[in-house]
Amino acid sequence: MILILDTDHLTAIQRRSEPAFSLLNFRLQSFSSESVCTTIISFEEQMRGWMSFIARSNNAQQEIIVYKRLRALLSFFDEITVLDYDEEAARQFARLRASKLRVATMDLKIAAIALSKDALLLSANLKDFQKVPDLRVENWMR
Repeated sequence: MILILDTDHLTAIQRRSEPAFSLLNFRLQSFSSESVCTTIISFEEQMRGWMSFIARSNNAQQEIIVYKRLRALLSFFDEITVLDYDEEAARQFARLRASKLRVATMDLKIAAIALSKDALLLSANLKDFQKVPDLRVENWMR
């Protein structure tokens, strides 16, 4: 089984925030590292966030801190499989878009990748992702 970590689950792992991290980490231990993935969309979301922090930095010390965190992000994504937004995901996305679901574009793209890989999506955003037909989604942080 392929598990896809949505951005919120990735953030819990990166920050090692309690108690969400402990519970998530415990549950993930029974899966091989090859079966735990994320998406290029989540990478994009996190990169945009750090780029925004860099743009708002107003002194050298803040910039140094933010760039160190950006480096940590790069290292983190070097250690996890990142699933692409490929042709099959694009087809799934177009199908979902045509159904006029009231779900944000980035979330629909993540859902499309999960559907194209027949994966289980791990997200705290059940409210939106449960609107997507045939998408398997669970929140492992509660």
